[in-house]
Amino acid sequence: MSPLDLRTALAGLPKFTDDNLLVGLETSDDAGVYRLNGQTALIQTVDFFTPIVDDPYAFGQISASNALSDIYAMGGKPLTAMNIVCFPTKELPIDVLQKILEGGAERIKAAGAVLVGGHSIEDKEIKYGLSVTGIISPNNIITNANAKPGDVLILTKPIGTGIIATALKKGDASPSDVKEIVQSMIQLNGGAADLIRQFKANAATDVSGFGLLGHAFEMAAAGRVNLIIVVSQVPFFRNARKFALHKKYLTKGNKVNRLLIGDNLTQSNVVDQSSKRLLFDPQTSGGLLIAVQKSLADELVACLRKCGYLSTRIIGFVTEGAGQIILE
Repeated sequence: MSPLDLRTALAGLPKFTDDNLLVGLETSDDAGVYRLNGQTALIQTVDFFTPIVDDPYAFGQISASNALSDIYAMGGKPLTAMNIVCFPTKELPIDVLQKILEGGAERIKAAGAVLVGGHSIEDKEIKYGLSVTGIISPNNIITNANAKPGDVLILTKPIGTGIIATALKKGDASPSDVKEIVQSMIQLNGGAADLIRQFKANAATDVSGFGLLGHAFEMAAAGRVNLIIVVSQVPFFRNARKFALHKKYLTKGNKVNRLLIGDNLTQSNVVDQSSKRLLFDPQTSGGLLIAVQKSLADELVACLRKCGYLSTRIIGFVTEGAGQIILE
């Protein structure tokens, strides 16, 4: 569902208030947070989608990593996970589902969480994901709404999974292209979560379906600041620019993400078309977009790279403003 349709659907819901609800719907954050006591708060999220790669085991890994990422974006630790499955048992052999679930279980175990159950339905189209519960100290929650003027913006994974996955569906992506994005998508953001807590990042969000610019816009709007992104510093997958030259590889979400930001985007003339398309490209199990004090940024980047996020870069900074994205 597009973010615009979702906003319309949510508009009629009653507003839920509770003294222990620390993060709710208001800022479109990655997960909800509910305080249990002075030391512990629950983080809750859910995510699932259709396959974006042909290998069912890899799809299971990717989808699980994607769902777990919402917990990590809040600086939390995942505890339990429940499978969400839609599967056409009359059209496909059950071993396909088994491989999907095995891939998901592998990532859940790697995250140090426990699979406790789930729910499945018969459907014409495969869908898989997780409902995840995590924990965090109420004093250590990292939201998308606290970026400060003067902060530096850091991105931990390359951009371009949507465009390359579309090229795969059309038979145009090479095995090396697929391997590159799969390795990135199955990489857990757990190590990054540990580091953003350690470095007391002011804000963070994981880059997923709304694309880099969509999630940056949510961060800017929630914090009532402007985000300046230096396009030449954004890491892209090796052949992402090549595919981005052609409209046939653009997803529907690319157009929707442009509509989401609307007039809240300013760009210089040096931003080329392929780069702009990639900045709007919907991502799956992307990296974390982090806002941190400038004095800590270089050390955090070095630690993230040492932890295995080798494409980590400083991609911009935060200024005073009112929710604008500026491309340079």
